Amino acid sequence: MQPGHHPQQPPQIDNNMTMSIVAIFLFWPLAIPAIINASKVNPLLQQGDYAGAQAAATESRKWSKWSLIVGISWYVIVVLCCALGGLTAIMGNNN
Repeated sequence: MQPGHHPQQPPQIDNNMTMSIVAIFLFWPLAIPAIINASKVNPLLQQGDYAGAQAAATESRKWSKWSLIVGISWYVIVVLCCALGGLTAIMGNNN
């Protein structure tokens, strides 16, 4: 190694574990593959497989986003149905 030359740091890749864990509370069936992929990122980085780590992070992000979308949509639908059911009950009692 030449004097003053430092080895290049490996690229930092976000493993997306935080979003995967949050996603498990919204729609767990899709969050499981997100967590599995997120847990692969750091070991792959340690092995020097940066392309594999990036692919696992991308997969984790994809599954987390789908879990969040489905989970939030489901909660919105449930709230709307409850609100409409409550309004229907109130309107029915007034007649």
